[in-house]
Amino acid sequence: MNRYLIAFLTLAACAASALAEDQQPRDVGIDSKTYVWNEMYAEKQQALKAKGDASRGQISFEVCQGCHRAGALGRINGSYPRLAGQHATVLIKQMSDVQVGRRDNPKMYPFADQHVLNPQDIADIALYPQGLPVPPDNGVGPGNKLDRAKQLYEADCVDCHGAKGEGDSAKFYPRVSGQHYKYLLREAVAIRDGQRRNANPTMVRLIKGYTDEDLGLVTDYMSRFIPK
Repeated sequence: MNRYLIAFLTLAACAASALAEDQQPRDVGIDSKTYVWNEMYAEKQQALKAKGDASRGQISFEVCQGCHRAGALGRINGSYPRLAGQHATVLIKQMSDVQVGRRDNPKMYPFADQHVLNPQDIADIALYPQGLPVPPDNGVGPGNKLDRAKQLYEADCVDCHGAKGEGDSAKFYPRVSGQHYKYLLREAVAIRDGQRRNANPTMVRLIKGYTDEDLGLVTDYMSRFIPK
């Protein structure tokens, strides 16, 4: 997309956002018996097969940085995640899930609608943040009971998110190193409580018995991994 189209779409999406918040489609989610985590539906497959172009993605990301900020650094208050350094596969999955209604995000939906982004656009946008630097200035938690937090992480999180929070691109597991604590905590609560409809059932099972304190500890620990 060129810069003029980006500017037009930004204005159009912002103007339509309030009206569109209750118009996001609703596809099969974890609340359905037929839900399959990371199911390879057509839209996602097309975006994954497309060859992303980071230079085009940078132009398209101008729309995104209104929320995710320049450099894709997100917001320390947890309202928007840091996308810099995140695996492109993870970003493709999440954008596609929002687009088809597997992940509820009415604020983002007007910017991810199929009339706004096609699979090539998604591939381009996802590739750009993946290559951005991740400075060690993300928001972290209070630093309480870090020994207990480490125990929780190594028991239930390390197999997917990695020893240093690096995630796994091939398996669509997100990088958590460098991510803001308050965002990690918000999403962990949503996953535990069944509010994030595109959640991995394995993670739901592992943290189902976590108290609010447990979630605060383990996400604080995750946020302290130094990005590499």
